[in-house]
Amino acid sequence: MDYCNKIMLAPMAGVTDLPFRLICKEFGADLVVSEMISAKGIHYQDKKTNTLLKTHENEAPLIVQIFGSEPDIMAEAAEYVQKQGARAIDINMGCPTPKIVQNGDGAALGRNTELAARVIRSVVQASSVPVSVKCRTGWDETAQNYLELGQAAQAEGAAAITLHARTRMQFYSGKADREAICSLKKAVQIPVIGNGDIFTPEDVCTMRKTTGCDSVMIGRGAQGNPFLFRQIAEYNATGHYAPVSVDEWRKTILRHLDLMVAYKGEERGILEMRKHIAWYLKGLPHSAHLKSRVFTAHTFSDMRAIVDEF
Repeated sequence: MDYCNKIMLAPMAGVTDLPFRLICKEFGADLVVSEMISAKGIHYQDKKTNTLLKTHENEAPLIVQIFGSEPDIMAEAAEYVQKQGARAIDINMGCPTPKIVQNGDGAALGRNTELAARVIRSVVQASSVPVSVKCRTGWDETAQNYLELGQAAQAEGAAAITLHARTRMQFYSGKADREAICSLKKAVQIPVIGNGDIFTPEDVCTMRKTTGCDSVMIGRGAQGNPFLFRQIAEYNATGHYAPVSVDEWRKTILRHLDLMVAYKGEERGILEMRKHIAWYLKGLPHSAHLKSRVFTAHTFSDMRAIVDEF
């Protein structure tokens, strides 16, 4: 797995499912990462967890992100996801949500460098594929340990580290601290992937120039805008990028809708597609009425009829 000079889709719970990953790959994402998968869910053979592990040859090489804080169970999860098609494994040490951190996982694990190192070591030892780590700068402004965590990840055999340059307490507010990414790049020899506030091709260029990061990971900027991956490639090649036509925008939403229903069934697919269409509509004039109709649609035909009116 080459982690350098890549534009990557970040793992996002409830967002980076198989349909969305396929859409992003179609528009040029170099690497995509699954939703975070619970190591305990794998241990206890949870059916929903297995659903999250569905993959497709067109998204290869898939990186699967796992979360947990018990070294043995994380090692077990690493072995399992490899059998299910993972070509690389990412360890979540940055999720800020209360239900995750209250169990000592996500960003809570990231604040405990000693335990984090043990988890990384166990996953690396259980893996025949590359292992990376995704973390934040720290718990809050007074407890930023990303440099120590990055060095521990490197020492324990991690192949790369992604830094979402915010603290846990920031969640997604404020601005990403690109100086932190720059500092991490200077502190380790493994590839550093910069993450945070990437919404335009120009943002990618700025991230690379100001931090020296090896690759860039896009999270919220891809929500409702998978076209961004293609625009980044155009901008890198020519210094310009074309806006998305209304026809392509509509066709992409319909393609996304088709994939959702095909993989998840009509009822669940329509429910989960509502938020995606809301993101596709974000910023468009007079979209409030369309959004309200989207959130009351219950069938494939109803949703498709609404999209056809866009």
